[in-house]
Amino acid sequence: MRVKQTTPGALGALLLAAAPVWAADAPDDAIEPDQPGIVESSSTVGKGKVLIETGLGYQRDKSDGVRSRLWSTPTLLRFGFAQDWEFRVETDGYQRLRATDANGTSTASGWADTALGVKWHVQDADGDTGKPGLAWLLHVDMDSGSAAFRGNGVRPSLRLTAEWDLPHDWSAGLIGGLYRDRRDDGGHFIGGILGASLGWPINDRWKGYVEIAGDQLASNRNGGRSISAGTGVTWLVDKRLQLDASLNRGLTKQTADWVLGLGVSVGF
Repeated sequence: MRVKQTTPGALGALLLAAAPVWAADAPDDAIEPDQPGIVESSSTVGKGKVLIETGLGYQRDKSDGVRSRLWSTPTLLRFGFAQDWEFRVETDGYQRLRATDANGTSTASGWADTALGVKWHVQDADGDTGKPGLAWLLHVDMDSGSAAFRGNGVRPSLRLTAEWDLPHDWSAGLIGGLYRDRRDDGGHFIGGILGASLGWPINDRWKGYVEIAGDQLASNRNGGRSISAGTGVTWLVDKRLQLDASLNRGLTKQTADWVLGLGVSVGF
């Protein structure tokens, strides 16, 4: 059974209660994680710096008479080998799937595939002129995971992400791209990636966002369209530590009904 994939999300209400305690000014050289959400930042980590983004994801789905629950540990390692370039290793980590249908319940556990990639920061954002921050991301997903979660062969993708600085510390982001995948019958196809987000400050260290995410845009023969809507919060504890939480709702049959997650990002 192919597992529906979408951006991890999670509950933010408990974290929001602590926001007033951390109202100090956010440092200028703070980390800028790509998680949560599909619209990644246009920044890179900087030469010689490392950023680890990880967390716990949970998704729930019911379709075609099958009720499934999936736990995962999505992780992204970013290493800056030049000021505007970074090397990336990304995976959904260790996963556990529980599926129930008319024939009973089955479970599967194991490791997700790993992707290797690079990000190139092309230009900085300029709020005065409306110029967005831009970055290209090239990833190659490899069929390296456990049998239950392994994809079909090597799957490259190319994405362009853009960020705009808006008045009153609001921000907007767009991401678009293409990926190449392989069907179970061995045929190849090209699919699309498209997402948009809007972020706003809650205080100096807390931010909220909403997002519409299409992480799989293809014909029904090639897996269909995976589209979700989500919201979440990020909390910059200090300049090298960020916590995040988000909640996503699937909008199409190919997307999990609900996706929740908690994340932590640590810079070195």
